[in-house]
Amino acid sequence: MKKALLPVLFLFIVSCNFETKKISSEEVLEQESRSLNWKEVDEYPTFKACQDRTELRAAKQCFETMVANSIYSYLASQNPVVSKSINDTLYIHLEITKEGKARIESVKIDTSITNQLPDIEKWLHRSIDSLPKIYPASKRGIPVSTRFKMPVVVKAE
Repeated sequence: MKKALLPVLFLFIVSCNFETKKISSEEVLEQESRSLNWKEVDEYPTFKACQDRTELRAAKQCFETMVANSIYSYLASQNPVVSKSINDTLYIHLEITKEGKARIESVKIDTSITNQLPDIEKWLHRSIDSLPKIYPASKRGIPVSTRFKMPVVVKAE
């Protein structure tokens, strides 16, 4: 019985058609790039003080807090003088390049702020220029540029 199954098994294996298709590296790259979510990063930009944060949300929070604290401390050091109290929000569109350089793409400031603090945009640029070394965001281990829209609350009396 075992001898009779052996030829049948041999014929079964030989009759199977094993096809392999060679895929070029360009096709693999194209398939990978379609499946990746390019709107999200694997690691957010970070400062040395935030590098111990491994969770994505905590790393983002640490980075944004350090940027905000830097901006607020620089603005406070300018000792602005206002004629009327200000309690408003401006928005900074900030880019962190893949080289780790921070730059302001644009600032959305209400005229009520610029009327009383005409140098505020210059101060914002200087505060960003004075940030400590930034380690850029990465996607699959490759440094990438990122953009943030950061609110800055301006309160002065």
